[in-house]
Amino acid sequence: MAEVYGTARPRKRWGRRLLITFLVLLLIILGALVVADRVGASYAERVIGDRVAQQLTDQQATAEQPDVTIEGVPFLTQVLDGRYQEIKIRLNDFTGPAGNGRTIKMNPLDIRATDVSAPLDTVRSGNGDIVAGTVTGVGTLGYANLAELTGQAGLKLSERDGKLVGTAPLQALGQTWNVSGSANLEVKDSVVKVTFADVTAAGLPNIPLVRTLVDNYVKQLAFDLKVPALPLGLKVQKVEPRPDGLFVTTGASDVSLSSGGL
Repeated sequence: MAEVYGTARPRKRWGRRLLITFLVLLLIILGALVVADRVGASYAERVIGDRVAQQLTDQQATAEQPDVTIEGVPFLTQVLDGRYQEIKIRLNDFTGPAGNGRTIKMNPLDIRATDVSAPLDTVRSGNGDIVAGTVTGVGTLGYANLAELTGQAGLKLSERDGKLVGTAPLQALGQTWNVSGSANLEVKDSVVKVTFADVTAAGLPNIPLVRTLVDNYVKQLAFDLKVPALPLGLKVQKVEPRPDGLFVTTGASDVSLSSGGL
């Protein structure tokens, strides 16, 4: 019995050492996979960022270097599957030409691409197409910038009770009066149409002649905001007045993320 007992303990020690060795090797392998996963994701993020930056240059727009994040872990699994959950692109200090020497500014412009199809062969060779099923973008257009884009001297814009409110000076009866009113917003073909209603002018006599003068002035305040070309073919879908500016929602479908599309 003593002999059997004596050979059992070394076997147990050997088994424990083998298990520990296996666990250490497993952790090393997992660590290497994690590193490879993050390295691959970082490379892809840089490539996408460079392509977006190039498109901004082509559109005569500017922004800081795009901050790209590929969501979903593990990244390599998505590569093998050829489909990516979500790609986030953040453009800080975005500016774009709006015509007549004016620029439109949104800081930041946040873009999200979902349901991205990128076959492994396309990723390896660089040939073929990478397509995002849906791309959305949101940004805030400051009221000072928005007023500048209208070309209306003295126009000031702000938000009140969820509505866009405009105030502008009106010359009448030898005096200057502050005319104010709420704006109606309509988005059509990526153009934001702004018209004013419920216009009042404190202290201005409510007589037909003056009323006609005010009505004609209000028509002059109406303007169309043509949003410049945005990255990834984004088009304006909705605008919403908020305290810090006009919140702009954009979108596009079946967008190419390949070098030709960017």
